[in-house]
Amino acid sequence: MQKPDREGRIYEKMFQKILIANRGEIAVRIIRACREMDIRTVAVYSEADREALHTQLADEAICIGPAPAKDSYLHMERILSAAVVSGAQAIHPGFGFLSENSKFTRMCEECGITFIGPDSRMMLEMGDKSRARATMEKAGIPVIPGGKAPVQDVEAGKIEAAHIGYPVMIKAALGGGGKGMRVAENEEEFTERFQTAQKEAQAAFGDGTMYLERYIRHPRHIEVQILADSFGNTVYLGNRDCSVQRRHQKVLEEAPSPALNDVQAKEIGETAVRAAKAVGYVNAGTLEFLLDASGAFFFMEMNTRIQVEHPVTEMITGLDLIQEQIRIAAGLPLSVRQEDIVCRGHAIEGRINAEDPQHHFRPSPGTISYLYLPGGRNVRIDSAVYPGCVVQPFYDSMLVKIIVHGENRQEAIRRMKRALGEVVLEGITTNVDFLYEILENQVFEKGEADTGFLEEQMGIKG
Repeated sequence: MQKPDREGRIYEKMFQKILIANRGEIAVRIIRACREMDIRTVAVYSEADREALHTQLADEAICIGPAPAKDSYLHMERILSAAVVSGAQAIHPGFGFLSENSKFTRMCEECGITFIGPDSRMMLEMGDKSRARATMEKAGIPVIPGGKAPVQDVEAGKIEAAHIGYPVMIKAALGGGGKGMRVAENEEEFTERFQTAQKEAQAAFGDGTMYLERYIRHPRHIEVQILADSFGNTVYLGNRDCSVQRRHQKVLEEAPSPALNDVQAKEIGETAVRAAKAVGYVNAGTLEFLLDASGAFFFMEMNTRIQVEHPVTEMITGLDLIQEQIRIAAGLPLSVRQEDIVCRGHAIEGRINAEDPQHHFRPSPGTISYLYLPGGRNVRIDSAVYPGCVVQPFYDSMLVKIIVHGENRQEAIRRMKRALGEVVLEGITTNVDFLYEILENQVFEKGEADTGFLEEQMGIKG
């Protein structure tokens, strides 16, 4: 039985089986969304993930290779073969891995398998940071000063950096998640920072193409979640503040941003919609902006996928973004109009990672011997861990996302403190206490944390 749309109509056009090309909590999150839509699921897993929760919850599970991501979760041919063998009509990539790989998207299209996300042309257009910048400039969207084209080597990068002016941000042209990013303050730093970022990008995304832009000091990192269907309907779902980050990897996110007033929030939301419409974008996407000290905002990049922090948007809007993605990919219209979207209260997400903050956030793989996670009113847990499960050293260290909702920001902060205080996770080291320290910081409490917050207020470098 398919869910009726907002006008009570029931559409028969829906996938019967979806393969999830991912692992961990996002794979579990997608399985749950599919189950509520009466859609069967196929999990793929590496040899190291044989006992992982997503393999146990899915209707089917197929091993696609050894532990290293390049031999499993990044192996396009094996994933497509699993989809064909299982009879899956669509693939949901989640985030990370192949979620923003236009080659994989094109291969899905050629195989007649629906990719739950934008098409390969759009992904190439918006996933490549230099091309996206040019596209946004043409559409009249304010952009950060940066290079006109991607660069492949250090010497070309030095020429581009000199033209832009230091300090510069060195970024992977493809991919996201904070990987493949470094700041070079001057020419002396550039070679080492460029090479490090490039190696990281190659390992994470299979592509070492880089992009340079002017580094803006002390900005706020603001995101706008959009949904767009194939009928020309595009909406924005409030905004998120993702300024608390380490090594350009977000640590704690909230919605809406405390840095924006109502007028600014409306302006940045409408700008995001205009940007998405300018390129004919379809499916879920996120426009990322930097907000400077004067209140001006600049387009930074577009993530052509669902994001780790999507639950905070779900908490304030009441929408299921994964289900909306699936509906759009199936050729159905959006379930909401812009006037239907009302953002209520405040939501915060904290990422619990297997890492040791006392030792430079060193990864802490191992076996979880005991686990208790919080609950109660307006507390949501997204996770794929359980007592006795093995936290693998091969993949991202995120274990649990705690998402809370409050009537206002102060209530949300208090609820997150309460939730973190209930966490018991033994066998490995985590950053739970570190997250609590952030919430206790007066700068954060006042809603004044910018992207330099962790370094300047808590002494966390790099």
